[in-house]
Amino acid sequence: MGGRRSRTQRKHFQQGRENVWKQKRPKPDHSSANPTWTPFAIENPAFDHYYKASHSRLINYHYHQLLDFFSFHSRFSADIRSQLENDFAHSLQAEVVEGEDEEAIRPLPWYPENLAWHSNFSRTQLRKNQTLGRFHEFLKLENEIGNITRQEAVSMVPPLFLDVHSNHFVLDMCAAPGSKTFQLLEILHQSTKAGSLPDGMVIANDLDVQRCNLLIHQIKRMCTANLIVTNHEAQHFPGCHLNRNDDTHTMESDQHISQLVFDRVLCDVPCSGDGTLRKAPDLWRKWNTGTGIGLHNLQILIAMRGLSLLKVGGRMVYSTCSMNPIENEAVVAEVLRRCGGSVELVDVSNELPQLIRRPGLKTWKVCDKGMSFVSCNDVPKFRRNIVLPSMFPNGGSYQDVIDSDSNGNIGIGDDISGDVNENSEDGVQAVENPVMHEFTEEVSDFPLKRCMRLVPHYQNTGAFFVAVLQKVAPLPAIQVKSRKEIDKQHVEPANQGNEVAQILQINPSESTHEEVLEEVSEANINDNEPNTEDLKISPVICEEGDSREAQEPRNVESIAKITQGKRKLQIQGKWRGIDPIILFKDEVVINSINAFYGIDKQFPLDGHLVTRNNDTNHVKRIYYVSKPVKNVLELNFSVGQQLKITSVGLKIFERQTSRGGSSAPCAFRITSEGLPLILPHMTKQVLRASPIDFKHLLQYRAVKFADFVDAEFGERAANLMPGCCVVVLGEGNRAATEPLQVDESTIAIGCWKGKASLTIMVTAMECQELLERLLMRLDTAEKGSSMQEDKQTNNMGDEEQELNGNNEDVEATGC
Repeated sequence: MGGRRSRTQRKHFQQGRENVWKQKRPKPDHSSANPTWTPFAIENPAFDHYYKASHSRLINYHYHQLLDFFSFHSRFSADIRSQLENDFAHSLQAEVVEGEDEEAIRPLPWYPENLAWHSNFSRTQLRKNQTLGRFHEFLKLENEIGNITRQEAVSMVPPLFLDVHSNHFVLDMCAAPGSKTFQLLEILHQSTKAGSLPDGMVIANDLDVQRCNLLIHQIKRMCTANLIVTNHEAQHFPGCHLNRNDDTHTMESDQHISQLVFDRVLCDVPCSGDGTLRKAPDLWRKWNTGTGIGLHNLQILIAMRGLSLLKVGGRMVYSTCSMNPIENEAVVAEVLRRCGGSVELVDVSNELPQLIRRPGLKTWKVCDKGMSFVSCNDVPKFRRNIVLPSMFPNGGSYQDVIDSDSNGNIGIGDDISGDVNENSEDGVQAVENPVMHEFTEEVSDFPLKRCMRLVPHYQNTGAFFVAVLQKVAPLPAIQVKSRKEIDKQHVEPANQGNEVAQILQINPSESTHEEVLEEVSEANINDNEPNTEDLKISPVICEEGDSREAQEPRNVESIAKITQGKRKLQIQGKWRGIDPIILFKDEVVINSINAFYGIDKQFPLDGHLVTRNNDTNHVKRIYYVSKPVKNVLELNFSVGQQLKITSVGLKIFERQTSRGGSSAPCAFRITSEGLPLILPHMTKQVLRASPIDFKHLLQYRAVKFADFVDAEFGERAANLMPGCCVVVLGEGNRAATEPLQVDESTIAIGCWKGKASLTIMVTAMECQELLERLLMRLDTAEKGSSMQEDKQTNNMGDEEQELNGNNEDVEATGC
């Protein structure tokens, strides 16, 4: 029976549906005036109607494809900038269209230290133009290695206004795909020297697990130990508040934090994204005003949660890639309204003066289902649970409107049929309210002109909105009411929707900072219990243990003492599908690493190593965490693992599983990511190679000791202990014997010393990039030496002429 039923289902499926994937693509008829294939439509009547009144030039610019932008954030930034200025800037100029004054590539004038550049070619041109092939390959290689980030220009703006310092704790609430997080980390590390770490850190959060994985892949190129990646709803991000009266939770002596608060918060919220139409043309057909209206309340909740996690005196940047005032100025105005003077909108007009911007709006209309409203007073009853008072410049409440209706007044817009509005196309044929002329447009009382609007036609970019907020006092006490309760108070029972959603109402009474944190955390999420939605994200990959044991908070010591063997519920809090975070305390392994590589005491390993495996006897990867990250991990353990951590620290050691690894004194090799951090502290297993031998290693990947050009280098390599070693690029034709001096521009690679040869342990792509970097430096050195020789020759010629002239004067005087 089962087989017959299955065949019947398949038969009916084949009869009822057409397999579009097996259809042959129609061949284009070039003789016809109308080809079968038409380009993607880049127009939307609703979009034109909504924005054209005040952004006519902006609309025109949205029809042109966006050009390419990129920034570089690496220790090789000086080399990359030199290559762009001296090589590509001249070779690409011939490809610029005649009549255009712009250069082929040029630095963005407003980005500090010329670390961001603008290309006059779109990505389509870079892919299809063969003469641009070398430049295109350069961009792809450097982007994959992590030396540059291809990023839209206006997307680079929000981190610059955060004013991040090296000792700041920074939260990126909606971080994926990670380009802004990359910027924040680069700014954090900007003033640190090679081998040292900043005192601050970044927590990058995103709701979607897949986007978290993309974020981790992007940030991995930064090679930082000052990052934690978490997976939470931004509006429910846990505060990890430690109850000081609870004596059962003991912390390490060097832990100085009892709650998770931040100096800087980047709140780049989910939005409709209509500012990215130039690079994402598929948004044209999807765009409608309902998207911005639907996201408005979520954006407020995320912004309020960010402010509740911000220290007094701290700065938060709210940004979107949207032009819709419902998602921008309306959200900022509502946040200022709820915070009651504890948050100020900062005037940053004097910062980045070369960035051309437009001030924020103080008045706007709300469009919904073909109707435009200037005030919440003229919103029909059946739309009041969708169009909220917070979307208007002055906010307001529906309570006054309902009171006036109860006195016999007819609400504005109530005579409009709901069926007509529901069926009308959004903005295609806009229906103005017949009595709209009775009301003047509202003007916000807040200084919204301090916000920034970056529009496409100013600097040939996409569109962006940025607002800088500063917390000057603790937030007022926050009370939470469900949408259902609000609707019962202010709206007729019919047509209620989104009852599960919540909005925050401000109680004007002041409270202490700790009370605010507790109120907010209770309002948004119970910090002692995980979000049930988060628990359903990943499948169970381990057996569950005693639920009581799983819910008991654990400190670092108790985590380390968990029994091996049968795996119970994952130790990483109560989050299923997430590998646990275990403080690595195997003294035998740590001592062998210290002794083998000769790591000095200025770089402590004990207490800074973590692993993601319960079984310490089979640990494959060891991660290094900075001191601030370590303190946050200890706080997280103390409060019951409220943070759902998907990635932490820098992978610094990895077990060598090949045959040679078992015979080496130390089975753990140094990873490429961890090498720049640990190299300045190594006193053993380090060699300095001449450029020619370094080049041979990159070209051939494995070189026998006897085949090195410098025989002395080959002899020193043969005398090393078997196992991992590091080869550093030296200067001159021979390897230097002076003490090793390492800085940010030092080129080094990890190798494996075998019985008769050295084998490099980097990927083929890294080999290619390092080889090009080496050849460029050698070429620059040769040019420099030749110029120096020419200069010396000219100086000698001038001296001879001067000497001859003096001799002639002497002879003339003698006569």
